[in-house]
Formats: sequence, structure tokens, C-alpha cells
Amino acid sequence: MRGANPFQKGAILMILAIDMGNTNIVVGCIDEQQTYFVERLTTNHNKTSTEYAINLKNILEIHHIDTAGIEGAILSSVVPPLNAAISSAVKKILGYHPMLVGSGIKTGMNILMDNPKTVGSDMIVDAVAAIRDYPSPVIIIDMGTATTMSVVDRSGNYIGGVILPGLKVSLDSLSSKAAQLPSISLDIPKKVIGKNTIDCMRSGIMYGSAGMIDGILDRMEAELGETPSIVATGGLSRFIVPLCRHKIQYDEALLLKGLLIIYEKNR
Repeated sequence: MRGANPFQKGAILMILAIDMGNTNIVVGCIDEQQTYFVERLTTNHNKTSTEYAINLKNILEIHHIDTAGIEGAILSSVVPPLNAAISSAVKKILGYHPMLVGSGIKTGMNILMDNPKTVGSDMIVDAVAAIRDYPSPVIIIDMGTATTMSVVDRSGNYIGGVILPGLKVSLDSLSSKAAQLPSISLDIPKKVIGKNTIDCMRSGIMYGSAGMIDGILDRMEAELGETPSIVATGGLSRFIVPLCRHKIQYDEALLLKGLLIIYEKNR
């Protein structure tokens, strides 16, 4: 954080929000009025902080973002070994380290879990945004390396969820373990019943994931005893949401919105 920051009082100006996942690092600039952009970098353990700084600087330049207009930065991460590199990269381009979502940071949410500290920061950040923008109870689906489904009850408490293998994890496992099955892209098949190997694989992965999500949602609704709002985010959700039977709102910037809320609570 800056020492004498002229933006510290009053409404928040733009912040740099970063969500580091196992496969991708989602980067965006956001303020209380809008999300300026959402971009993705490949998570790479071999990159130095300088290389990440160049990536971040290039993204900001592509979107014509002046660093002088960025009030602060916040980082959510499920890859702790890379936290130092990303934090250092942010400091190289902005002059200060980002706020890190972790133990002790204010979220405004009660986490009713056996061990709240073990809940992924991305799941909490998603939930913080969801309870502001959608009626509770709400179920949040985040589809990345893993597919997570989090549940917030009517009172705004985080009460749990499920963790599933992500689409690409399932697809890579299928291709690597079965010698005659190729690697394929995740295009939406036109029919469930495939007429060739590739279409059969696509149908199985895509419709299988949609059916799995629908089935879990049915069981979650039964346990809640009421119909929840459902919101999906993450890079792969846009492929699966249209195939689901449930009414699911897709919100690409949900996690960035949550990071903005948490930044505001802790600045």
C-alpha cells in the first residue's frame, strides 16, 4: 500500500485485481462503476517476477490503463509458491505490493466450515460478490482447473460446497489414459449422440459436466429446502452453462467484483 495515497479517502478509484489459479492468472481493472477488462495469463512456476511484471505492464498498455489512475491492488491466490513473484511484479509496475487475501483479512462473511482457514480464497471472494449482487441463498459455480460449487445460505453465511475435477483435467486424463483417444478442443457438440470419436468425447465431457452440475444442484436445493439463485463464473463456465437445465447467471467478472469489495473493507 502507498504511504501517502491521495486516493485513500472517499470513493474507490480503479484497482488492479488479480486471481491466481493453478492454470490461469486472471487480471482485471475494476472500480465501483465498471470492469475495464478481464485478461488471463498462463500460471507458470518458472517465470520470474520481472517476466510477470512485463506481462502485467503489457496488459495495462493494451487496454490504455495509466498506472497513475490505479489506487491499489489486491491478490487472491491458490498457488502460494508464486505469491512472492506476483507481489513483486505488481510492486515493479505500481510501486507497492498488492493486498493479499488470506487469514485475518476482513470479508464480512461468516464461514461455517470445520476449518475456515482451509477454504480456498477464490471460493470466498466469489461468495462475497455473489451475496451482494444476487438474492440469497445463492450457489456459486466456478469452473477452472477444478470446478467448485459454493453455497451461501439465506443469512449470508458460507456453509460449504463441493469440489470436482475440472473439464480440462477430466479431458486430459481421458486422453492420456486411453491410447486411442486424441486430445480435443472443448467445442459444444450439436448433438448428445456422437457419430465419431471426437464428437463422442466432446459430448461426454460437455454434457456429462452439465448433467453432473444439474444433479448436484438438485441435491443442494433439496438440502437447502428452498430455491437458490445460481451464478457461474470462471473461464470454462460459458461453455457449460448453456447446456444445464437450471437457470444459471453467467458472471465473468464475479471474482474481480469480490476482490474490489474486500479491498474496500480492508484499505
